[in-house]
Parts: sequence; C-alpha cells; structure tokens
Amino acid sequence: MTAQQAPAAEPSAAQVAGRRFRAARGVVLVIAALILVAIALAALKPAVTPQYLDPESPSRGGSRALAEILRQHGTNVAVARSAEDAADRAGAGSVTVVTRPERLTAGDLERLRAVPGDLLLVEPSQRVLAALAPGVETAEESFEPAADPGCGLPAATAAGRIKLGGSESYHAPAGATGCYLAGKYPRLVQLAVGGRTVTVLGAASVLTNDKLAAEGNAALAMNLAGARSAVVWLIPDLPREGETAGDQSIGGLLPFGVKLLILQLLVAVVLVALWRARRLGPVVAEALPVAVRSAEAVEGRARLYRAHRARDRAADALRTGARERLVPRLGLPRGAAQDPAAAREIVTAVARRTSYDEATVGAALYGPDPADDAALVGLSDLLDDLERQVRQS
Repeated sequence: MTAQQAPAAEPSAAQVAGRRFRAARGVVLVIAALILVAIALAALKPAVTPQYLDPESPSRGGSRALAEILRQHGTNVAVARSAEDAADRAGAGSVTVVTRPERLTAGDLERLRAVPGDLLLVEPSQRVLAALAPGVETAEESFEPAADPGCGLPAATAAGRIKLGGSESYHAPAGATGCYLAGKYPRLVQLAVGGRTVTVLGAASVLTNDKLAAEGNAALAMNLAGARSAVVWLIPDLPREGETAGDQSIGGLLPFGVKLLILQLLVAVVLVALWRARRLGPVVAEALPVAVRSAEAVEGRARLYRAHRARDRAADALRTGARERLVPRLGLPRGAAQDPAAAREIVTAVARRTSYDEATVGAALYGPDPADDAALVGLSDLLDDLERQVRQS
C-alpha cells in the first residue's frame, strides 16, 4: 500500500462524541427553545379572565346566570366593586359573596370583618381565611370531578350531588360543618363566627355560567348565595397603585398551567432517564458486520485501557495470557493457569527453565500492579522474554 493509499487515522472516542453532539445540537436547541416558549406563554397567560365570577358577565366563567336566577326568585342582587361599597350595601339580612380574594388588601379585610350579615367566601386564600373564617385552613387541591354532600347541611343535602372539577379542600375546625369531601377534607365548610354564618366554598366553578346547569350546582349556588333576602356580590377591582393584596408565595403567584408544565417536564425527565438506563437482559454476542483484524482489536482495547489509566487491568490481561501460554509448555494442566494454588508450582517451573530467579518470575506472573506506563511496558517485555526462554529451553 502506497503512502497515498494509507488509511486515515482511527478517530478517538472524544472525536466521535464531538461529532455526535454537533449532529444533535440543532435538535436539542430547537426542543429547548420550544420549552422556553411554552413556559413563557404559560407564565404570561392569566389563570382566569377578568370577567371570572363577575355577576354581570355572560361569558363562560362569569356568574350572570346565577345572579339572574336569584333575582327571578325575589332576591335582590347588588354588585360591589370594592370592599367599602360592599360594606355600605350589606345589612343584617344579606349574604355578602366574596370573590376574587387575591385582590383584597389588608384594609379590605378589616372592612369585611365588620360587615353585618352572612359571608360566602369563594376559593379564599389562607390570608382571607385567617381574617374572616378563623380556624379554617387550606388543606390540598383536589381534582375529583363530582361529589355527594356527605353532611347534614340543608343547603347541601337539598342540592345533592354536584360537579366541582378543580377545587380547594380545607381543615374544618371543631363545631364547623364540612361537606363534599375530597379524601378526608371537605370542600365546603360552614361555621358560625361572631354571630353570623360564614361559608367557605372551595370550588368557584359551581357559580359559573358554564357549570351552573351541571348536576346540583344551581341548587347549591342558590341555597348558599340566596340564603337571605339580599345578596351583595363583591368582585373587587384590582388594587390601586401603592396598595398591596398581601404577601403571596411564589407557588401562589404561578398560574396553574405553569405548575402543570413543570410537573410534565419532571415526568419527562424521569422517563428519559429510565429509558436511557434500561437493561433488557444479559449482553448478547453478535457477529460483527465486517471482519476486524486481531491487531486492530488489540490496539482498540489498549487505547481504552490507556484512556482510563487502567494499568492494573492491562497488566492482569498480559499476565493471564502469558500463564495460559506457558502452562502447556511446562507440562502442567491448563486449569493451573487460573488456579491460585498452582502459582508456586508455575513460578518454580518457569524459574528452572529461564535465567530469572523465582522472585522475579513471581513478580512478573503474579506480582504487584505497575506504577506507571513505563513499568507496564517493562512488564510486557519481561513476560515476552520469559515465554521466549521457556519455548527455547
């Protein structure tokens, strides 16, 4: 073979890995960009529309249908856009429906605490519960689609089974009535606070236009909101500049879509890790598609040993091969090459047929691992010389 026809040098493991990374990085970058765009869109999209639970909105998330039904049954419905307005409109014979609690400021909660009449708190946060329904605490989020009352509350037993969807559940204090259990926690809690009735409803969808006709939702909504002769429906506007609606955790500020996306990404990462780490059974030997010269296989294994500085493995391979070749020439059983009990016999037989003493032969065939590459090369030369002398003796 001429110099012009000489084959190119075999690429190293690092070069192969680099080529694979460069080939796949475009796909990886596209997937990463799509994930970032999805996260950004989910974060920018509000969890609910501005008309959510608005008694004047005919949209799917509005509550105009419930307000109109209450009016048709003789219940006066007044809409308040601030806690101050709600406090002015409320009376001893009214029910104040508190929606969008995340918009309430500390001053709003103080006003609502002094409001006469009953309260209906719709999906309140822990901050609102502490101010208006002491003793009730948020438990966990539930996604059970429907539930039966499971309690003796007249408003719930008359409505029967309702469709809730995503909802909050609560820890009910002693003396409170809990209905529509999600596991062991109720999603509707009613208790007496300061001479008035406070009802905590963890499923706002019961009041919306698109869910009002499902199961007993309309009956429950009318029984709770229309329990008195008048309804003050508080849907507060966004706090003005300089006001605050209270401290919220990062988890509370994240929309539900972002939480769901994070969960999906975690599941995907776990599945990919399991897929990449899977073992379907023992290694199966297969014929190579091409013939590989023995010298190339030896050179490839040597490169692997060198890349990992596995001088101990390389030395063990050299010694094992030398013993396997020496034992038949010494007239010993082939199994003696791997038998530790025969080591002394092999060393003595080799020393008798070579110019080396038993200590040198023992170190060559069984001795300590080489400390560096030079020692490994010296061991290889010594083993070759031992085989040569035994063969020629």
